[in-house]
Amino acid sequence: MLLGVNIDHIATLRNARGGIEPSIIKGAEIAEQNGAASITTHLREDRRHIKNEDVYTLINTLKTRLNLEMAMADDIQKIALEINPHSICLVPEKRQEVTTEGGLDVAGQLDKVTEFIKPLLDAGILVSLFIDPDEEQVRASAKTGAQFIEMHTGTYSECFGYEDEEAEFQKLKKSAELAQSLGLKVNAGHGLNYENVHRMHEIDGLYELNIGHSIISRAIFTGLPEAVSKMKELIL
Repeated sequence: MLLGVNIDHIATLRNARGGIEPSIIKGAEIAEQNGAASITTHLREDRRHIKNEDVYTLINTLKTRLNLEMAMADDIQKIALEINPHSICLVPEKRQEVTTEGGLDVAGQLDKVTEFIKPLLDAGILVSLFIDPDEEQVRASAKTGAQFIEMHTGTYSECFGYEDEEAEFQKLKKSAELAQSLGLKVNAGHGLNYENVHRMHEIDGLYELNIGHSIISRAIFTGLPEAVSKMKELIL
């Protein structure tokens, strides 16, 4: 499995003082040097952490791939088409949420999703749909033209070590198997940390794990190089 490092919360810390430190560009560089195969940023509609100028700078400085998380917003689609990242991950978004709370309802808005991602696909950008591990959502995703899904691992992560862990893990495993049988590649992310990530090895064919909060949290105490390299070691 590859490791994608989400650097949003470096920007959260930077924005707390409204200055330029810590630098997300330096953070991305350190992540790359210590095993990150891609850098993920979520350009939210409210720009609460990553700003427009951040993605324009990152696309010109990264040595590896930029994965742009985004909602179905026309202004962000325009930015994606301008910077042409390696990939985008389409996510649901609510202004009041602290972090992404669940997967995109592809099945309930199939035509809208298909129409929204078409210009991105036509531009040669890889498209991933962030969905809950649910058969209906997987089957709908396969109809859109997207090449990837990213399974929302938040519920599994919350249940890790508790009674419902196995049931939630099996949803992930079965959804990955179904997705691959339909020709989709499978990523996973949200809530994964140094304690629960090992079970991702039990899911055949996972392509990439996108992890941010736990890495940045650990980095406060151990430094970013150690935090990234340790996670990389766990998913190899």
